[in-house]
Parts: sequence; C-alpha cells; structure tokens
Amino acid sequence: MSIHTDIDGPKPKGHAAARSASFMASYLDALTLVERLHRLLLDVIKDEFERVGILEINAVQALLLFNVGDNEVTAGELKTRGYYQGSNVSYNLKKLVDLGYMHHQRSEIDRRSVRVRLSEKGRNVRAIIAQLFVTHADGLIARDVLDHDGLDNITGALRRVERYWTEQIRYIY
Repeated sequence: MSIHTDIDGPKPKGHAAARSASFMASYLDALTLVERLHRLLLDVIKDEFERVGILEINAVQALLLFNVGDNEVTAGELKTRGYYQGSNVSYNLKKLVDLGYMHHQRSEIDRRSVRVRLSEKGRNVRAIIAQLFVTHADGLIARDVLDHDGLDNITGALRRVERYWTEQIRYIY
C-alpha cells in the first residue's frame, strides 16, 4: 500500500486550510507508520522463527496460530473478527492443517463448516510467539520506550480510528 500525499478535492480556505493540510500530513504519516509496523512485526516473527529453526510456516501463519489460541474456530469467525481476508485465511488454514499445526473437523450441524483448533505442534508455535511478545513488552518498559499509560493512549487512539473506519464501511452507502 502506498499513501499518496496529493489529495484531490475542495481545499479549505485560510486558517482551516493550514490546519487541514497539517492534519492530513500527520494522518498520512500515521497510516504509513501502521502499515510499516505491521510489516516489521512480520519480519521480527520471521527472524525469530529462523533463529529457532521453524522454516515451514510464514509469519502470517504464525500470527494466525497465535490468534486462534485455545479456541476452536471457523475461517468465517477469523474473518469476522477482522484478523484476515477471506482467501488468505482459507489458504493459510489449509496449509497449517496439512503441516500438522492445526486439527480440523466438520461441523455436525452444518457439514459445509469446518472448525479448526491448534494441535500440539501449533500450541508450541503459539508459545514461541507468546514468549517473543513477553520479551518485547519487557524491553519496551526496560528501555523506557513505552509505559502502560503510553500504550493505553496508543491503543485507545487506534480503537477510535478502527471504529471510525468500521462505521465508514457499514454506513457510507
């Protein structure tokens, strides 16, 4: 995704124009940062997996295992929770089942629906990622990068943006 800073459309006049241009620049910078942080998180997970010798799954699949956790879910549930896009989740779940990281079982009620849960191998990957996140959290605090209040502020702001974007998708048409 590439963020373009040349936004077409009517431009506000006077002081509002400067404030709007400044906000737009900050907003686009924040969007770029969120995207870059997500890619960086995937790189950090990939590096950890290379370090411990897990090479058959990628970072997206590892995060999927982490997010499933102790739950038994369908691909649809993962999509509706907002973790993954449709075709990506189906492909990754199939691959994880084929590699033995997940168990799958057809629903007794709706035979079209398949429920998945982590296998022992999947729980081991989840534990590796959980430990990686604990190490990161400890490092952020120890190096005074972020404290609890700062993290709460970031999370609160991101949740407000998430709600706003969700409303735009659901109610704009």
